[in-house]
Amino acid sequence: MSGPTPDFWQARFLARDMPWDRGEANSQLGAWLAAGILPAGARILVPGCGQGWEVVLLAEQGFQVTGIDIASAALELCKAHLAQRGLSARLVQGDVLNWQPDEPVDAVFEQTCLCALHPDDWQAYAEQLHRWLVPGGKLMALFMQAPRPEDEEGVIGGPPYHCPMTAMRALFPARRWHWPAPPYARCTHERLGRTELAVVLIRR
Repeated sequence: MSGPTPDFWQARFLARDMPWDRGEANSQLGAWLAAGILPAGARILVPGCGQGWEVVLLAEQGFQVTGIDIASAALELCKAHLAQRGLSARLVQGDVLNWQPDEPVDAVFEQTCLCALHPDDWQAYAEQLHRWLVPGGKLMALFMQAPRPEDEEGVIGGPPYHCPMTAMRALFPARRWHWPAPPYARCTHERLGRTELAVVLIRR
C-alpha cells in the first residue's frame, strides 16, 4: 500500500505520539451543530476518529455516531473518553477503503482521514464517502492545507497530505456533490501549524 501502514498508526497511538490531536473536538463541528445543519438523532460516521473527541461531542448531542479507525489503540482511547462521560457510540476497527455501514447514513464528519491517506487512495475513499451517504446526506469536510516546498518538484509529502481545493473539486465533482459558494471558513490547527478549509458538501 502507499503511505503509512496500519502498524504505523497503531504505534503512534500506543506511544501517544499524536501531534494532530487537538485535545478537544474541532470547534468547526460545534459551529455546524449550533447552526442546526443536522436533524436530531441523525446517523453520523466519523472515519479516522482517533481518540474520538468528535465522537464524544456528537454522542453528547444525541446523534447516532459510529467512529471508525484502523488502529485498535485509538479506539481504546475513544472508548475510555466515552466511558468517563457515561456515553455510548459504536466503534469499529476497520479500513475506511473497504468497510461498509449496514445502511447509508445522514452525515459524515471528515476531518483528518483524507489527509492521512496517501493521494493514491483518495479516489477510492471518495467513492466510499459517496456510497456511505444517503442522497441529500452531508459531508462535513475539513480539507487540510499542508503545502510543502517539494510540491513544486512533484514530491508527495505527508501525512498530513496537502488537500488543495482544485484537487478537492476534482475528487468531489459537482455532478455528484453540491458545493456551496466560496469563500470557506478557515480553521487554524495550532499544533500542526496548518489550516483547514471547512466545507459542507451535499451528496446528489
